Amino acid sequence: MPFYHKLGKIPHKRHIQFRKEDGSLYYEQLFGTIGFDGMSTNSYHEYRPTMVKEIRKQYSIAPKVAKENNIQSYRFRGFQVPAENDYLKSRKVVLTNSDCNIILSAPKESTKDYFYKNTDADEVIFIHKGTGKLRTMLGNLDFKYGDYLVIPRGIIYKLDFDTEDNRLFIVESYRPVYTPKRYRNWFGQLLEHSPFCERDIRRPEELETHDEKGDFIINVKKQDEIIEMVYATHPFDVVGYDGYNYPYAFSIHDFEPITGRIHQPPPVHQTFETDAFVICSFVPRLYDYHPQAIPAPYNHSNIDSDEVLYYVDGDFMSRNDIAPGHISLHPAGIPHGPHPDATERSIGETVTEELAVMVDTFKPLKVTEEAMKIADEDYYKSWLE
Repeated sequence: MPFYHKLGKIPHKRHIQFRKEDGSLYYEQLFGTIGFDGMSTNSYHEYRPTMVKEIRKQYSIAPKVAKENNIQSYRFRGFQVPAENDYLKSRKVVLTNSDCNIILSAPKESTKDYFYKNTDADEVIFIHKGTGKLRTMLGNLDFKYGDYLVIPRGIIYKLDFDTEDNRLFIVESYRPVYTPKRYRNWFGQLLEHSPFCERDIRRPEELETHDEKGDFIINVKKQDEIIEMVYATHPFDVVGYDGYNYPYAFSIHDFEPITGRIHQPPPVHQTFETDAFVICSFVPRLYDYHPQAIPAPYNHSNIDSDEVLYYVDGDFMSRNDIAPGHISLHPAGIPHGPHPDATERSIGETVTEELAVMVDTFKPLKVTEEAMKIADEDYYKSWLE
């Protein structure tokens, strides 16, 4: 996230002596991206962050692709993904390409016996159901319905849930996740026309520092495999840090919609971007207010990108028979638009209460076996009159 944050105790200069009360040194770690060119954080640890005692089992979690070259529009019933106790086992990749994985997850239990680190990808976790706390090596964040949790690659974390009723929509990005550049000035500050600003972004304010030795299991994701590593000290031993590379939270309810007299294109809903896909937020808003406006979206062809819409809540005016937790996939190469009668019934409407998350990818998405378990294979016929 391109603005500065500091938490805990840090020395007045980087890369100088920083000593504990007993005279021994804290251990500095530069936690950086894109070599030494990207966003980074300097953190200070009770122990060396390099002490690995053992590397145990290693197993594949690569998604199993059912349709490699897909041009069929689909609806997936996301709430049919079964709940599972373990967080990592609950993560089901439904759509995938070389830039991202789109994942549904319904974990029942908090991550108790291990920590998790994704070394390959940034993670954007949308909280559809559930409340709790994201615990990380750089501090903790409370979460609730409607929150996006943005976790940069390499962050060690746990998820603590308050109940067993949790539903997550996760985008795992092999490209760095940023705020949209058209909403930032050359200093990185969000501009006046941005639909959100720095005040809406929640940074870690609770630093959990453990001074513990023992056997601490970290499940590390690398190249579609989980590798179980045992560290000699608690990974949450940071006493302080500063920089630009840290987890943060943003609520979809704090996204301020951009509206107009006539129908606005999907980029006005953009919330996050990479150089390979974008994430957009559709929130309650006023409809178009030209006297002859048609609030329903016009038919359009996805020539260059696949469009994924995850329906969260409310009344989805442009679709028939859509419920919370459903996902629509409209692939590149074919047009799509409102369902029959949706255009006509939208005329005269002044407001929508819909809530949805959209992912538009520039590379085609492959449909996985997990997706086919919850697929409506006749959805592509739903425009027939």
